[in-house]
Amino acid sequence: MILQKSSSSMVFKVRRNPAELVPPAGPTPHELKLLSDIDDQKGLRHHLPLVQFFPYNPSMAGKDPAHVIREALSKALVFYYPLAGRLREGPKDKLMVDCTGEGVLFIQAEADVTLDHFGVDLLPPFPCFHELLYDVPFSNDGIINSPLLLMQVTRLKCGGFIFAIRVNHRLCDGCGIGQLIKGISEIAQGAAKPSIIPVWCRELLCARDPPRVTFIHHEYKQLPLHNKTVSTKPSQASFFFGPNEIDALRCLLPRHLAQSSTTFEVLTACIWRCHTAALQWQNPNQEVRLLCTVNARFEPCRFSPPLPEGYYGNAFVLPTAVSTVETLCGKPLNYALELVKKAKKEASEEYVHSTADLMATNGRPAFSMTGSFIVSDITKCGFGDVDYGWGKPLYSGLVRAGIDDISGVSYYVPYTNSKEEHGRVVLICLPSEEAIKRFGKELNGILQIKDEEKPI
Repeated sequence: MILQKSSSSMVFKVRRNPAELVPPAGPTPHELKLLSDIDDQKGLRHHLPLVQFFPYNPSMAGKDPAHVIREALSKALVFYYPLAGRLREGPKDKLMVDCTGEGVLFIQAEADVTLDHFGVDLLPPFPCFHELLYDVPFSNDGIINSPLLLMQVTRLKCGGFIFAIRVNHRLCDGCGIGQLIKGISEIAQGAAKPSIIPVWCRELLCARDPPRVTFIHHEYKQLPLHNKTVSTKPSQASFFFGPNEIDALRCLLPRHLAQSSTTFEVLTACIWRCHTAALQWQNPNQEVRLLCTVNARFEPCRFSPPLPEGYYGNAFVLPTAVSTVETLCGKPLNYALELVKKAKKEASEEYVHSTADLMATNGRPAFSMTGSFIVSDITKCGFGDVDYGWGKPLYSGLVRAGIDDISGVSYYVPYTNSKEEHGRVVLICLPSEEAIKRFGKELNGILQIKDEEKPI
């Protein structure tokens, strides 16, 4: 049975200390560092928020998680010193990091709730999240010259706490953030340095000389939009997929495809179709696209030789599947699956270099969001392996789907539910609550879940 969660109306109070700048604990180089051409694209001009929920641990009684994490953060910044600097704009709008050592923003807070108030299964969207990661005035003002990282630790009435972090996406992708917070957690538990030492090496993902765009990059080609006006306030929901749901999807496929396809491919084919149907396109011939996030750290896109282990910059590309609304929603699930597999197969080391070359030659274009659906699988980022001394988090992952007020971006987060079923949570963002309901109805139809079997 699919576990679904939509927006909650729960309200609670948070008392915050004033935000403070935390600098590196020791001396760091003062230098300029260029971003890669994969980092420096318009589609990454925002912050990426992450949250972790930790229960009370009697063995840590008397210890303040905010103090422990703040001290570990300061020590970790000695190794991640570019994050304590500020972005500057160079010739032709090229971005670079001025390693000033000014520091990152840190907030200590307390909330008058317990973990139980968030439900048996901790799933996004989380109520009052703006209170759990306060948007400090001017901290997100135009990205340039602003702090690159904001962190808040909120203590709860039950003795547990919530750790929230917002990182400038130009500096890190999901794996980079995972590496950073793991390093902070290791130092929090007494290590002198992170087990994986961060490296910059952004020149590895800069454009070649001369640039050579060798692929058709549909992900950056803008399309005309032929659809009704949608709400400007997107709605959020999350859906849990365990082994039973994935097996049910595989049963809908020809045997050879069911056996040769990864869970990501099967799930993405299903989610793409449901997302497209939920939007109720007026034009059945409207072109729609699926942008699959493929990371150069992993197969099938893994570099040879591989990127350095400590690389924490953006290392992903977005190979794209293309169809029309009518064809995608009218054909069996295996049609969408074949398109997903074909797109993923296109991702290669050469595809990454071609993307970097496109950025350098075409003015670093933004992703095409018209008719597009972006899926990012963060199950390999290691968010759930972090332990600051209080044990593993109950939920560790992205806060929401979408980018700011733009829907059409979905994340897969590893999760174990209250029944101890291991799977992943799919974070969905659509233009309205009605569209969320249509998505759920379409999904239930594919999985053949009857109305009486739906969760309350």
